[in-house]
Amino acid sequence: MSDQAEIWHKGGCHCGAVQIEVRAPADVTVLECNCSMCSKVGFLHLIVPKSDFRLLQGEDALTTYTFNTGAAKHLFCKHCGVKAFYIPRSHPDGYSVNLRCLDQSTFDHITIEPFDGQNWEDNVGGLEPLPD
Repeated sequence: MSDQAEIWHKGGCHCGAVQIEVRAPADVTVLECNCSMCSKVGFLHLIVPKSDFRLLQGEDALTTYTFNTGAAKHLFCKHCGVKAFYIPRSHPDGYSVNLRCLDQSTFDHITIEPFDGQNWEDNVGGLEPLPD
């Protein structure tokens, strides 16, 4: 994140059953991961602490998928299948929100950086930790 003021950005799944808010600056950098999961679903990672995330509605509409180590909790809307956010293995104390599921009008500038998730173990150490 940056030193600029943070605002609440709204978003959710395709059908609207799951609605979220995430607090982040209007200028953000997100990660485009090439792992098997992210590349198939087109996830753009905006990783935030739990305190900067709100599930406004739809907890009952979520279903969880895990694989490999089971550490990441992939949460999908059971109605439309969209994953607007999940609990990432890299930051289990936060959330990774899919930028594509947020209202783009509240962002001024978005930078997309590649992340080599196909070689996750070799690259996870380069991710920024969440603020305390």
